[in-house]
Amino acid sequence: MDLRHLRYFVTIAEERSFTRAAERLWVAQPGLSAQIRRLEAELGVQLFTRHVRGVSLTDAGELFLERARATLAAAESAAAIGRELSEGITGSLRLGISAEAAWPGAPQLLATVVRELPGIELSTVEAYGGALWRELRNGRLDAVLAPAGLCSGDLRAVTLGTEPWTVLLAAEHPLADGDPLTPERFSGSRVAVHGHRDAVVFDGAVADLVETMGVDARLVACGPPPALRAAVAAGSALGFTSAADPPPGMVGRRLQAERSLSFALLARRDEASSALAELTRIALDLAASRQPAAGQRPLAAVA
Repeated sequence: MDLRHLRYFVTIAEERSFTRAAERLWVAQPGLSAQIRRLEAELGVQLFTRHVRGVSLTDAGELFLERARATLAAAESAAAIGRELSEGITGSLRLGISAEAAWPGAPQLLATVVRELPGIELSTVEAYGGALWRELRNGRLDAVLAPAGLCSGDLRAVTLGTEPWTVLLAAEHPLADGDPLTPERFSGSRVAVHGHRDAVVFDGAVADLVETMGVDARLVACGPPPALRAAVAAGSALGFTSAADPPPGMVGRRLQAERSLSFALLARRDEASSALAELTRIALDLAASRQPAAGQRPLAAVA
């Protein structure tokens, strides 16, 4: 028995006719009939009942159809793997990226993986850090790039360093005037947070930052990242971000470098694929290159 016989059988079963199956397969009908008779003889059962209008499956044929389709699907999957290997694709990675605070090195990380590792299929998912944490633990993601603080006992965290906090402001906001950002100037401000349970790590970091600065401000839940950015752009609240470049229509004012947000690359402890190892290597190389040079000073630092 070979795969050709199985394909012939499945096609006849789908068409319920030797004539239509022969046309679909581009083979001569007598030859097709002979191949099926050979298959039936090999199996020792009758697969089709012939009648004037075509054919129908016997009980044995119905059972064999299910098995034949599964076998052909498995063969196609194996062939696909072979094609991928011949093209240099040797693995895949599903990377989650935190939506509330993306590591600024993420774009370069993705570009480097694609450029240096063409044999790895890379896909990304952007969501709240808490949601990504669950997907990682459930095996639906291979790694997560997010603010530190999401790690648990079954995960390992590779520290990627810290990024300075930046105040995110509407272009017309009073604090966007370029004057020194003293804590007193934040008095009475509304500070945007997401207010979602899956963003608790980032929202907590913002709350800690406000408290550490001694700022008299009120945290306001603004919803998902697009809604939060819209609130900031409208001037109804200010935000904190790790992004180096503010979105269009907004201004970014850098806080002191020591007031920073830590980032990590998370993975399951039982995951040790070569693709993940390469991703980790590249991430660590980029993290090292992002360390501030000696003597570098933050922009518009808070006093």
